[in-house]
Amino acid sequence: MDPATRKAGRGDTTGTLDEALERLHTSGPEREGWLSNHAPMAVEALVRHGQAPVVHRWIDAYRDKLEDMPGQDSPVSESNWREALGDPRRLADWIRHFTHQVEEHPWQEVLALWWPRLLPGISASATHPVIRTGHAVRALLADGGRTAPRRAELAHALGYWAARHSVLPRIAHLPVEGSAEAGYDAVPLIADQSGGIRERLARITALPQRPHPAGRTGQNGAAGPGSTDPDSARADLEEIVRAATHRYATHAHGSPVMLVHAATAPNAVLRVLPALPRTLWAAGVDAAWAASAAVTAVYAPAEGAPVPSALSVAPEEAFARAAVHGDEHAIKFPDTALDVAARADDEDPLAVTAVLRATELIEPGA
Repeated sequence: MDPATRKAGRGDTTGTLDEALERLHTSGPEREGWLSNHAPMAVEALVRHGQAPVVHRWIDAYRDKLEDMPGQDSPVSESNWREALGDPRRLADWIRHFTHQVEEHPWQEVLALWWPRLLPGISASATHPVIRTGHAVRALLADGGRTAPRRAELAHALGYWAARHSVLPRIAHLPVEGSAEAGYDAVPLIADQSGGIRERLARITALPQRPHPAGRTGQNGAAGPGSTDPDSARADLEEIVRAATHRYATHAHGSPVMLVHAATAPNAVLRVLPALPRTLWAAGVDAAWAASAAVTAVYAPAEGAPVPSALSVAPEEAFARAAVHGDEHAIKFPDTALDVAARADDEDPLAVTAVLRATELIEPGA
């Protein structure tokens, strides 16, 4: 069990998460044609951090953002999945396909088969599908995959990812930096930060490769940029999530909502790694960095801003404030920031500051 789980995690003994997921699975993964349904992710985070009593009330407030599941077209199969990949008209077909898969096969086998197929499209729908997958996998790992609603949630997440699958444009690879902080500093910001995320991503021409601290070695002695050693890659990813969370504290003013994904997307991959064969870890870390760097390139401001210290606020108190705030992004980002704080030897004041920054800059929910 990872340190974040040991220090911050708690199982759901109330049944609230399964009830909430069953309630939400009548809804589709999107609304208004492309906006993401954040409810399954937010309720998993709320339950995870001891806020189960507010979950159904939170869903009631969110219900105007829920739409019915779209209609089905034709079944997705092992023989035709490539032509259906990235076709948003096939959302319901993809979800049905994965629902059957997790009913007929162990969910970890389904995940391991599809992870490398879906990974190139990690930036799909502003990274929401991979984030939803991360929440689903964490919930499954917490209860050993015993409950049907949690397996169904994985099916919905993977189906959403497959239907919205889209690959970043071909870009130049800039040199590797020796730390995650330096990696983010080296990300070239696009000159025209206007329009939606798809238009912005299309303007990226270059990104640094995954940062890798000089001299780090894994259990097999592998080291250096882009190491495929699983332990080294995971350590790189933990640093990426930590740096992105800290950077939100100083740069969130550029785009308070969209910049949360620079941290929550790579953290979603970190949550998935324990459920995957170790041979798949390094590719996931490379993709996680690319997605986070891309979000940074298209939404980050050129300059950071000073922020006050949050030494007097405990991490769980910061999350409780986020739950009261109510916005889905202001709930999901603290969930990641508390993972960062839990992995620290001591409490991480800047991670907690980032949580307070999110609740300050993001408009409160209903």
